[in-house]
Amino acid sequence: MEALVEQLMEELNCETVFTIPILGGIPVSEAVVVSWIIMAVLFLVCIILVRGFDVMHPGKKQMVLETAVSGIYRFFDEILGEAGRDYVPYLMAVAIYVGASNLIGLFGFKPPTKDINVTAALALMSIVLIELAGIRKKGGKGWVKSFAEPIAIVAPINVLEIFIRPLSLCMRLFGNVLGSFVIMELIKQIVPAVVPVVFSAYFDIFDGIIQAYVFVFLTALFVKEAIE
Repeated sequence: MEALVEQLMEELNCETVFTIPILGGIPVSEAVVVSWIIMAVLFLVCIILVRGFDVMHPGKKQMVLETAVSGIYRFFDEILGEAGRDYVPYLMAVAIYVGASNLIGLFGFKPPTKDINVTAALALMSIVLIELAGIRKKGGKGWVKSFAEPIAIVAPINVLEIFIRPLSLCMRLFGNVLGSFVIMELIKQIVPAVVPVVFSAYFDIFDGIIQAYVFVFLTALFVKEAIE
């Protein structure tokens, strides 16, 4: 058990890879470096995938990608409706990043989503998007008045939700990713051979994708609520 606690603390420890020598030194953690690697890889993949696209004569690759993107838009249309189409690119980008962050552990990197600072930043960005969507749809006065709906007495609770939502999104993503690590370590101690491989495939692949889906799905639901 002591070994598990030590491993858990090691996972929670945000190691500083290097320091940027400005403003007294800005530490750059491992989670940030791995996030940069993920973004660079995704950027290169996007360039490769869209190379050679032709509006008049689309190839098979282009048709597959367009079908996939159209399917994703249809999925979010069912949640957000036409009024929420402007927010789909952000939701798609976050889903891809979170999914890639959860899966990168398969390649020997520490998933950035094991760092609570990363999940907190994602949650804060989502909440800012949600509140701005509400202001954009209802206007400043309408957004303020919405806190007193359906009756004025619930206004403090509605205001409190602004702070509860990012905490919920952050801790749900962070807790599930870290929880899978704890379960895997326990399984390795109890059954050190064969079985951990099966569970590793589940937690590293299936559960990682599910957590990305849940995070984006909840964000989309909150955006829908804000623009209704």
